[in-house]
Amino acid sequence: MIADIGLITLTLGFVLALYAVGASLYGGWRGQWKWVESARNAVLLVFGLLTISVLAVVYSLIRLDLSVAYVTEVSSRATSLFLRITALWGGQRGSLLFWSWLMAGFVAAVSLRKWESDRTLMPYVIAVATLTTSFFIFVVTFFANPFARVWHIPGTNEVVKAVFPPPGAERFVPVDGQGLNPLLRHFGMIGHPPTSYIGFTGFVIPYSFAIAALITGEARKDAWLRTTRRWTLVAWLFLSIGLLLGGRWAYDVLGWGGFWGWDPVENAMLMPWLTGTAFLHSVMITEKRGMLKVWSVVLIILTYILVVFGTFITRTGLVSSVHAFARSSLSMPFFIFIGLMLLGSLTLLMKRLDTLKSDHELESFVSREAVFLLQNMLFVAITVAVFWGTVFPMISELITGDRITVGPPYFNKVTGPMFAALVLLMGVAPLFAWRRQAARTLGKALWAPFVVAVLFAVALGIRYHMHPAAVFGIWLISFVALTTLLEFWKGMRARMSARKEDPLTALARLITRNRRRYGGYIVHLAVCLMALAVIGDAYFKQETQAPLRIGETLTLNGYTIRFDGLREYLGSDGREVLEAEISLFKDGEFVRVLRPRRDYFIVQQQPVTIPAVHTTFAADVYVLLVGWEEITATSATFKMYWNPLIIWMWTGGILLIIGTLIAMWPDRMALGDVSYVLRPTTTQPQPSAGG
Repeated sequence: MIADIGLITLTLGFVLALYAVGASLYGGWRGQWKWVESARNAVLLVFGLLTISVLAVVYSLIRLDLSVAYVTEVSSRATSLFLRITALWGGQRGSLLFWSWLMAGFVAAVSLRKWESDRTLMPYVIAVATLTTSFFIFVVTFFANPFARVWHIPGTNEVVKAVFPPPGAERFVPVDGQGLNPLLRHFGMIGHPPTSYIGFTGFVIPYSFAIAALITGEARKDAWLRTTRRWTLVAWLFLSIGLLLGGRWAYDVLGWGGFWGWDPVENAMLMPWLTGTAFLHSVMITEKRGMLKVWSVVLIILTYILVVFGTFITRTGLVSSVHAFARSSLSMPFFIFIGLMLLGSLTLLMKRLDTLKSDHELESFVSREAVFLLQNMLFVAITVAVFWGTVFPMISELITGDRITVGPPYFNKVTGPMFAALVLLMGVAPLFAWRRQAARTLGKALWAPFVVAVLFAVALGIRYHMHPAAVFGIWLISFVALTTLLEFWKGMRARMSARKEDPLTALARLITRNRRRYGGYIVHLAVCLMALAVIGDAYFKQETQAPLRIGETLTLNGYTIRFDGLREYLGSDGREVLEAEISLFKDGEFVRVLRPRRDYFIVQQQPVTIPAVHTTFAADVYVLLVGWEEITATSATFKMYWNPLIIWMWTGGILLIIGTLIAMWPDRMALGDVSYVLRPTTTQPQPSAGG
């Protein structure tokens, strides 16, 4: 009964979403506010209806209604209540419904904002954003419906999953479900999909404003950019969190000792993050100097297309990945939708190209504008390289019939130098002035951090016999961090001198008086910390593997593990656990007991290797149980990693979140300008430029 209600509200939501698209377009074209208001009410109803659908799925999962096909696919009697709830996004059907619900929520939030400053744009913003929502609801309703039932064909062993009963079929309730994929039971993967989806759906809002500005001819102004800045930052922040949680999940669950493997699904998230970051930088130039208007529009269109493309390759099973779902019939609808949206966006852009002329020309290549433009070109170049490496296996299979996989060596060699150049530009960009920068002034600002960073990197290189590339990386990070910290020091010193403030007060007020600037600097420092972890993983990681009998030891870079025994027990959530107990020593001194294990999930018949990790500021000791003697349980094989500087990846991630929150936090004056109302003013708008 509850599932039937969910199906009805889902269908009604699809119909109302289509109505909202049509009504908002008609209202904007004819200048009739009543149609736009009706469309907005429909958008709010769509969100409400999809909320009921989502709750219906969650209720079915909690009650373990095994007559619902999706429940049998992602849950079982052994699955805990918490994991049953999070199974909403643990399978293809539920995750697409969840995506649609989040998208509908963003559109509803946009429709509730104060409209006076964007009255001309809003009908088309609603239309474009709801069109995307409509597509995903369409896919859920007709291709991946989470309310499909399980049916049995009498006289056969055939079991069918369908919304409506096949001829002669009877409703069937399995004894148990398949359970949630064991790989998805980690906190990182529980939080990774929701944050990633919020990031994906959030980027649809600035795209919708950009298309609305093109339709109405308002793209020549930068008002739409100011309106969407915080929407873009919210999307970028959550996508960043999603990437971090995905990396933590890979580190803790996949058992290969790393946090990034250039997996196709990782790449699918990275690409819109790269172009979204470029868009945020481009917007600064457009707002400050009235330049790069075309570039800003192109970047947000590209980000939107990559968002839908990322969903496409992961939800259709076209790529081989531990993240991706099985192959399905979703490929063609996604392919058609991506093609139509890309073609429509570019056609509209070309039509309005004459309205996007820059207010100023680039006056010097030694200027902040030039540095930002170069940064954006690098972001796009990296995106192109990652895109090619991601789709190449699909292209090779299409042309030759053989799937040729592109591995990490390609991505590292191609994108590594470009990422290094990006980090360098990130450090020097604040030192460049707008319009043009005197070389002598720039040299005075750079020489001290340059020399200090060189001395520091060379000293470390000699002390630890580093690879030349690692020495360069340490210099680069040190140089960028020093230049960024000097910007804080200059501001603090000025306040301490002029206002007689103590250092902590000066720092706090410096940040709060210019959140956008210094929040960005904090993000830059976070990137330096994360880059430090990347260098540690690339150049300093060590590993070893050996079979051990009880009492024997294995040593790696000053750390020793001693095998103390194995034990086997039954977990509470339907898994058989084989756990090793090992003692960890550092230079002969006992540190702690580690317990790497192998979990075997009975329902899914799937093993998962769980590492034991000892973390310090310098390095992680990462131990895996990779084999054992089943009869006597007196010997086992262990793989041991020494992963230096890994903690700075997660520390940098937390700092990145803090910096972004500071940058997007509204000023007091801005808070007074924000109003969320259900009804707009009664003044009738004039017909738009696109009408």
